Amino acid sequence: MLTDYIAAAMKRAQYKVIEDDGTYFGEIPGFQGVWGNAETLEECRTELQEVLEGWLILKLRDGDELPVVDGISLAPQRLPS
Repeated sequence: MLTDYIAAAMKRAQYKVIEDDGTYFGEIPGFQGVWGNAETLEECRTELQEVLEGWLILKLRDGDELPVVDGISLAPQRLPS
């Protein structure tokens, strides 16, 4: 489920070239603070995914709410009593 969530989030990523230095900038709408910047588009994608993974770990550890992506939720589920 985590792999599917990350893949779905990465499909939402948006990239642009920074005109000043020619590097690539990427972010994922709805994931505040998750962004990457690198020399090539592929390096930017890799960095963005690494940042997303770290962000998810912190959010899960802290019990913070996470966005639902393509119907995938990482919210903790209560077990029936």
